[in-house]
Amino acid sequence: MQELKASLYQLCLKFINERIQTAETALQQAREASNDDTKSSAGDKYETSREMMQQDIDRNKRLLMDAEENQKVLNSIKDVPYSQSARNGSLVLTDQGSFYLSVSAGQLHLNDKTFFAISAVSPIGKLLLGKQKGDKFDFNGKKFLIKEVA
Repeated sequence: MQELKASLYQLCLKFINERIQTAETALQQAREASNDDTKSSAGDKYETSREMMQQDIDRNKRLLMDAEENQKVLNSIKDVPYSQSARNGSLVLTDQGSFYLSVSAGQLHLNDKTFFAISAVSPIGKLLLGKQKGDKFDFNGKKFLIKEVA
């Protein structure tokens, strides 16, 4: 089970590193576009263009900061020891799906199986925290039974 968790961790890390790279590239491109824009445009049109570029830069900075925060979360759960209770870094297998409590990376496919990488602060993540094998919970009108926590 530890090998499975390590593989899921690597998939999440790849996902986050790609987000960081994408955000850094977009930020660099937005800055270059802003620097290339000259004052040859007149008045309001120029100011509107500059403002839109600044908003693009700000949005990409936020995306980068979010991805870097997710990277910190992943680093903090890299070698989380086994626990009977679900916590950040746990793999929770239920009768309705398998959840890796880490970062919101969506569906991960590994060994022809689907896992859901979810944040511990997501609605279902909050429900899973502290749960143990045999516990039940309801989410979105579905009943879940926890088969295993690793």
